[in-house]
Amino acid sequence: MAMPTHIVAVGAWVEDDHGNILLVKTHDEGWVFPGGQVENGESLMDAVIRETKEESGIDIEVSHLSGVYSNTCEYIGHDGVTHIPTKVMFDFVCKPIGGKLDIQEGETTESRWVPIDQVLDFVKEEAIRTRLKDFLKKNGNIHYKDYVTKPEFKLKLERTV
Repeated sequence: MAMPTHIVAVGAWVEDDHGNILLVKTHDEGWVFPGGQVENGESLMDAVIRETKEESGIDIEVSHLSGVYSNTCEYIGHDGVTHIPTKVMFDFVCKPIGGKLDIQEGETTESRWVPIDQVLDFVKEEAIRTRLKDFLKKNGNIHYKDYVTKPEFKLKLERTV
């Protein structure tokens, strides 16, 4: 039996002192929070710092873990051949400590600070909205959700710790 392969990813909920949330606009998913895949040999916290800087231009300090999410759907990628494995995502609450808004050519087209009471108006993708709603609870819990995104979003399990 072959060893399982999983994609490990991170996300950054960056809130400034004025109650604004950092969002980036992607070519394919619309408005999302900064994040991406953890590279080989990279820690989760180093990855979330790197991804936020790359996608938005903002330097951050990581505060704490807010959620762990599993996208357990299995499907074939855009190339029609590649098998996409389970994706495990770790979301962190972060604070901005420097930098200026920027974009990453080929990946993000815009970055902006959005008032916290308007952020759900920007985020349309259901899996991202689910994770955002957990962050907005600000209850100190670590949220865990297991879901699939293909053929459509379906929440399979949720827990808090």
